[in-house]
Amino acid sequence: MIISMLLLIFIVSLLITFAIIGRPRLVHDTDRVRLVMGLPQLGKKPSGKRLERCKQSPQWKDGMFRNENETKVLTSEQNLLHTVFEFFLKKHPGARPDAMEAIKTNLKTLPKEQDLIVWFSHSSYYIQLGGLRILVDPVFYNASPVDFVSRPFKGTNIYKPNDMPDIDVLVYTHNHYDHLDHETFRKMRHRMNKVVCPLGVGASIEFWNYPSNRIVEMDWWDETILDCGMKISCTPSRHFSGRMLGDQNKTLWASFVLEYHGKRIFLGGDSGYGPHFKRIGDKYGPFDVAFLENGQYNTNWRFVHTMPEEMAAECQDINAKKIFSVHHGKFALAFHPWDEPYKNIEELRSKGFDVLPNNIGQIVEI
Repeated sequence: MIISMLLLIFIVSLLITFAIIGRPRLVHDTDRVRLVMGLPQLGKKPSGKRLERCKQSPQWKDGMFRNENETKVLTSEQNLLHTVFEFFLKKHPGARPDAMEAIKTNLKTLPKEQDLIVWFSHSSYYIQLGGLRILVDPVFYNASPVDFVSRPFKGTNIYKPNDMPDIDVLVYTHNHYDHLDHETFRKMRHRMNKVVCPLGVGASIEFWNYPSNRIVEMDWWDETILDCGMKISCTPSRHFSGRMLGDQNKTLWASFVLEYHGKRIFLGGDSGYGPHFKRIGDKYGPFDVAFLENGQYNTNWRFVHTMPEEMAAECQDINAKKIFSVHHGKFALAFHPWDEPYKNIEELRSKGFDVLPNNIGQIVEI
């Protein structure tokens, strides 16, 4: 998410400055140097053979990954600094609710043969499909490497790693903090069989002490069958990546198609609208369910997040029987009112799209 990235650059710069000027004998304080300069939650850029594989991708051009269509992250005429100050210093009425309602479901007792979805808010959700347990973009803490930034809405943070059952497949769509959370991963890494992610993202996963032979990194249009029997295809999205200054677009961002137990599911990740939705729908649709983002959008970054007026066309293009709306309900990472995405859902329903209920923690059968 753009604001999280901007804020992170600012905070990390402050931390480094305070570390340097705050302790004259810094050369002897190796633990502090490691804490500031090597925060594990910052992740790691791809290097060595992993980097060479990234460079072989058709998406890698001029030293970084690129979108299929020319895509500016910031489309405003305002400069970067002005956008940052507008976000943090200007009041945005209604951006956060007093509290959100949530249901605490015991996932460990759910019958494995039941095909279902449980949404944890934002873009974190759990899928059971043909006895497989799948977890997507789990963030059970903050959407930031520091505790006081991007705090979850009151009532939304009721699920933690210990609430999750053992996971067969963990899917990450990209490496932004509101999708790839170090603390969540650290506390779950011993209970996951496979991690699937776009090219380069595996560098952070391996850095966080997960076996490299259980990481499946994929490029757009790659297809593979996992040892559990599920077919997974990596498909494009229109977004960007990065966790700190200097690593922008060094890892890929993606959407995914899951095929198993006679069902086909689309995991949209973060994406601005573009022709890739129809290409995916034509190649892999119709989908039983498509998870599409709806929230944290703004005209200042309209190419990397879907705008409300584009959602109907996107739903039409992806060719899904049912839609599940995500990327809202937990963090205020944009200017719009917190409940606007729910109004967008009603608008889609009025146009004939079957949008599934997505109350936090509710069991939704597929």
